[in-house]
Amino acid sequence: MTELLIAYMAPLMFVALVAFLLMGYPVAFALAANGLFFGLIGIELGLLSPALLQALPERIFGIMANDTLLAVPFFTLMGLILERSGMAEDLLDTIGQLFGPVRGGLAYAVIFVGALLAATTGVVAASVISMGLISLPIMLRYGYDRRLAAGVIAASGTLAQIIPPSLVLIVLADQIGRSVGDMYQGAFLPGFILTALYAGYVLAMSLLYPNRAPALPPEARTLRGFKLLRRVIFVLIPPLALIFLVLGTIFLGIATPTEGGAMGATGALILALINRRLTWRLLRQAMHSTAKLTSFVVFILVGSTVFSLVFRAVNGDLWVESLLIGLPGGQLGFLIVVNLLTFFLAFFLDFFELAFIIVPLLAPVADKLGIDLIWFGVLLGVNMQTSFMHPPFGFALFYLRSVAPFREYVDNVSGKLTAPVTTGQIYWGAVPFVVIQVVMVGILIAFPGLVTGSLEKGKIDPSKIELNIQKPDYEQETDQRRDDADKPGNGKDAAGTGQGRQETPEEESPGEDLEKAYKRAR
Repeated sequence: MTELLIAYMAPLMFVALVAFLLMGYPVAFALAANGLFFGLIGIELGLLSPALLQALPERIFGIMANDTLLAVPFFTLMGLILERSGMAEDLLDTIGQLFGPVRGGLAYAVIFVGALLAATTGVVAASVISMGLISLPIMLRYGYDRRLAAGVIAASGTLAQIIPPSLVLIVLADQIGRSVGDMYQGAFLPGFILTALYAGYVLAMSLLYPNRAPALPPEARTLRGFKLLRRVIFVLIPPLALIFLVLGTIFLGIATPTEGGAMGATGALILALINRRLTWRLLRQAMHSTAKLTSFVVFILVGSTVFSLVFRAVNGDLWVESLLIGLPGGQLGFLIVVNLLTFFLAFFLDFFELAFIIVPLLAPVADKLGIDLIWFGVLLGVNMQTSFMHPPFGFALFYLRSVAPFREYVDNVSGKLTAPVTTGQIYWGAVPFVVIQVVMVGILIAFPGLVTGSLEKGKIDPSKIELNIQKPDYEQETDQRRDDADKPGNGKDAAGTGQGRQETPEEESPGEDLEKAYKRAR
């Protein structure tokens, strides 16, 4: 029995973790408790050394000293300040007026503003709640299909997971051991291709079913001509300037992602101050939410560190590697299985949990198979985006449910009695956008250049550097010195009569030859 337990310790750890999570245990504590429990069992069985757990304090201190994770609170604070300072409201109102005459114009405005908020905030909750509060009542007022409206708002909010400066990309870069700047650069183009696919779906719906996405009536379009142009310019310049301040400096190599996040948070404070919306209450709420989210991330990371330490000690990484490398189809087979696994786990886990649990196990196998880890990370990022949209556990759907009307209400503009948005309508509205996200995963697998093509070609990977040092030929050097000493004129007396060498020095030992050769090499 003991030998059987030792042989299958790694699979038992993984199954126990899944059981803890399905029972509803907090992820951070499930990971840590699982690791400590099996670590103590391994020590009792003689499989592990007690010294193994003494490495935990140093690992936890390493998490706290990780500069990369500093970007998480900076970008979170930036997004929350922008969301609470009314930038989303201004953008949706202005862009809605711009696209108003077009069928599906409000839906296009939501997608455009969702992409813009993603590039400035990087926080899904902020984007979905803002657009749900502002756009959903307007879309219902003018006759939009409830499923289409709910799906567009939830999907546009999740763009914050793949368009830089995304929090999930920071975590993925840390877990796979790659630069956050490279991850941002690789995800930039796929994020906007996904935005275009969302807009394409709205276009198809407006052409096939015009009544589901009508244009704004003339009386609702209050801005026209030069007034609209001026409003668009003044509303778009601040977020675009902030995007350049954050992403432009990172892509140009002027600032690290952590420095870019700090500049972004400072820029968001300045914008809120200029718009006279920066209050002590707003700042306190933003800092409180930032501290909670950052603590959440760090606690999960500490738990995953405890779990991975014991899991690797019982050769769990080798067990996972043997399972995945032996799959038929090579790289393609591995990618298909991994993406299917991630897709189904996203029904139950959010992106932080997926990033901290499965990515450390999958990344080494992908590296051994010759898969570019930046491309692999962006691919997983797009796939993990579905975790926010999966019925019935998608967090974006929960955020939208919290702000969508759940009973009949009288619209304050039209005065009409408006029907509520049901949970089923929210779920069914999300399904087409989940399909689009899966299609995007397939596009990235088929065209990896969409990610790798934007990376700097001349970049050196330190892990691939090889130093080839030629071994000195000591025998040849010794023979050369002897030949030089035997030449005429060497070792003669002052008169030049010469009797050969008057003194014969002792032959140098190989050790002295080695020491001299080392000094010459230096």
